[in-house]
Amino acid sequence: MTTAPARLRLALAMVGAVLLAGTIGYWLLGFSLLDALYQTVTTITTVGFREVGEFGTAEKLFTIVVILVGVGTVLYTFTMLVQLVAEGRLHDFVGRRRMDRHIADMRGHVVVCGWGRVGRAVAHHLRDRDHAVVVVDADRERVETIDLPTVVGDATLDATLRAAGIERAQALVAALAGDAENLFVTMSGRAINPSLFIVARARQEDSVPKLSQAGADRVVNPQALGGARMASFVAQPNVAEFVDVVMHERSVEFRMQEVELPETSPIAGRSLREANLRGQANVLVLALRLPDGTFVTNPDPDTKLEPKQVIIAVGTDDALRRFEQLCH
Repeated sequence: MTTAPARLRLALAMVGAVLLAGTIGYWLLGFSLLDALYQTVTTITTVGFREVGEFGTAEKLFTIVVILVGVGTVLYTFTMLVQLVAEGRLHDFVGRRRMDRHIADMRGHVVVCGWGRVGRAVAHHLRDRDHAVVVVDADRERVETIDLPTVVGDATLDATLRAAGIERAQALVAALAGDAENLFVTMSGRAINPSLFIVARARQEDSVPKLSQAGADRVVNPQALGGARMASFVAQPNVAEFVDVVMHERSVEFRMQEVELPETSPIAGRSLREANLRGQANVLVLALRLPDGTFVTNPDPDTKLEPKQVIIAVGTDDALRRFEQLCH
């Protein structure tokens, strides 16, 4: 069902089309552009001022058409505007337009599909890490109070993902309730933006390989992941709590960060010893991830750094900022 704001946009477009057609028509009948616009406006608004020139048969017939089409269009648009004001939704309409323009200007953001418990947790963690986030959900009431850019619509539709700026996004999180919906979102996101990094939620274990084949870079089963964390708190409570705090708490002094070495990195081609990240940035390198996806933990100081490798380090916020600057 079409919403009132959508109908208002359509009505405004129709008014613009009538103004354009009327102006062109009167201009072709011999009026100047200003007189043609003036005649069109006074006709469709039923103001009743005199004609700006002599009217023959052609002018009269064209004016009849403008009246029949234009007056009805203007009245319909005025009715829609009054309805929005009466329902207190005009402010929402203006705010929606402003938000759409803001989303259109976003680059390198993360699109989170689904504002359930998982989607909310993902969006909040990303925002705490200073990532720009756009939330997509079909329930207008569920997202109308959040302080993040939102798109209301079916996330499995290409048009909805495009409205969220999926072509310009860095990553997509498919966190809808059903695995089938997340599969559609993953396939659509990969088709629209082949370079997109996609993380998909899976409720069933047999959905994991299907989501991976559909294009998801990572597939997460929240139940299995939550069970593993709970078990680790029992088996190794101090280790688990330390990792949890370092990864998610911004109040602690140290945290972990990953940086992928670009082709132009000044430390590419050097060994870890020569790069001297500990001395220059005061960070501790925990691991390297090679371009083939394998990890090298506690790397040897003579390990050579190559472009496309990912360095995982721990340090303070200031140290990690210096670390990123050195890598880039």
